[in-house]
Amino acid sequence: MRSQMRFVLLVLPFFGLVAVSFCLGFVSADGSTVPRPKLTWHYYKTHNTCDDAEVYIRHQVELFWKKDKSITPKLLRLVYSDCFVTGCDASILLDGEDSEKTAPQNYGLGAFVVIDKIKTVLEQRCPGVVSCADILNLATRDAVHLDGAPSYPVLTGRRDGLTSTRSSVDLPSPSITWEDALKYFNSRGLNVLDMATLLGAHSMGRTHCRYILDRLYNFNGTKKPDPSMDPSLLNDLRKSCPPRTKKGQTDPLVYLNPQFGANYRFTQTYYSRVLSHKAVLGIDQQLLYSNDTKEITQEFAAGFEDFRKAFAMSMYRMGEYQVLTGNQGEIRKNCRVPNKK
Repeated sequence: MRSQMRFVLLVLPFFGLVAVSFCLGFVSADGSTVPRPKLTWHYYKTHNTCDDAEVYIRHQVELFWKKDKSITPKLLRLVYSDCFVTGCDASILLDGEDSEKTAPQNYGLGAFVVIDKIKTVLEQRCPGVVSCADILNLATRDAVHLDGAPSYPVLTGRRDGLTSTRSSVDLPSPSITWEDALKYFNSRGLNVLDMATLLGAHSMGRTHCRYILDRLYNFNGTKKPDPSMDPSLLNDLRKSCPPRTKKGQTDPLVYLNPQFGANYRFTQTYYSRVLSHKAVLGIDQQLLYSNDTKEITQEFAAGFEDFRKAFAMSMYRMGEYQVLTGNQGEIRKNCRVPNKK
């Protein structure tokens, strides 16, 4: 794995990100290569159905971002919550009493209004053409780029799923071990480099206290804090996240990167914080417990460009997981509800 990781990081600057990315298939849990889905570069322009779709999306994202830069981590979490469940089919956007939105793992999701606005604009200009799944992936790419990430390639032509159920949501707990996390990523066609890279999205954003209380007060049932957490970080987080002792108690939000707080910027400081035992989420600190992920963490902490290029590739790969194309699914007119038959 170590030599493979070095090869990937070295080959990217030489050949160029897009060229290398397009040559890659997915790697399944058993190590076999899975054929890439049939998506297209600039699908709507190529098919002459909505030539400026990506321009419209980018413009709307910029308008939202100028008013509220927190849309970037919100969109990142939203696309992750969509793609890692039933694939990148925009099922996370569907409303309903039993939809994916209602699953405990999706508590606190945001940025739905961003997608709604973009969809409204596109329906006025190109009705019934641009899928909600493509909007979500393109909008996320554009928002992350505004915060300092590379503008990675997003192939398009996805179609929207027809169903969304709470029971389909199997997103893991933030307290998962790195071994179980890797198994989960492998099951989605992603490898250890993808896992360590995509977790770098935690360089910005916030999390609810409920997701870290175990680290602060009862790590692995010991009734003690996580011994791997930096003492100063532990004290700060305990001030913001008191123990939950009564029903209806508030569930505050804390920054994943207290160093920057509300200054949402895409940086490699996430990896520096992991090395200093200042990761807020348990899964992030777990990156030090594997030789491979520890080496990747050290590489990215030392080299921002390596992280940026790897992030572009991993986002590209995640965005192609179990997409619907051709006659599958539909193009929703409203991202929150399926079309009426």
